[in-house]
Amino acid sequence: MKKYLSIINYGMGNLHSVIKSIQHLGIAAKLTDKRIDIENSCGIVLPGVGAFRDAIKELRKRNLISLLKNQVKEGKPILGICLGMQLLFSESYEFGKYYGFNFIKGKVIRFKTKLKVPHIGWNQVEICKKSRLLSGIKNKSYFYFVHSYYCVPEDKNVVLTKTKYGNIIFASGIADKNVFGFQFHPEKSGEIALKIYKNFFDICKN
Repeated sequence: MKKYLSIINYGMGNLHSVIKSIQHLGIAAKLTDKRIDIENSCGIVLPGVGAFRDAIKELRKRNLISLLKNQVKEGKPILGICLGMQLLFSESYEFGKYYGFNFIKGKVIRFKTKLKVPHIGWNQVEICKKSRLLSGIKNKSYFYFVHSYYCVPEDKNVVLTKTKYGNIIFASGIADKNVFGFQFHPEKSGEIALKIYKNFFDICKN
């Protein structure tokens, strides 16, 4: 197994900003939708900006759904970012009901708040449990968000970080065995936040 990350290319959103940020750290990474690249990588990053429905459609068109399910089932670490985190869940109610990877039992629902939706900008993140993924990240640091929907896991023990927006406290980060995800964008949240990608790579190498 080679020591590089596969950044899943399925045509959705901020793919290039993610891979540039990772390569900026000196981490080997490939932006790819090819089976051989994904199977030979040490870890998977699933970015994304846009609608859940469209993302599933694109992933299916590229024959990536069963491939990624098998890779994660075999123990390969995966990190979902923004829409990528939402795709890790069982189902989303964005433009109807659509099924995700089901790595994390739970649903993705729209904000119901008096505040502006989508939730855009910097917000505080509270750490709920220890994880190597957050090594070097201070509790209640600020990260950059852009989203109208948020994840509701069935098992609260998977919640890695939480964030408050209006009257809603939501899971802004999850960690369960080899499955990780953040609703915020580390690549848009400053140099300190990039430690998350470095930490993820360190987890994948071991």
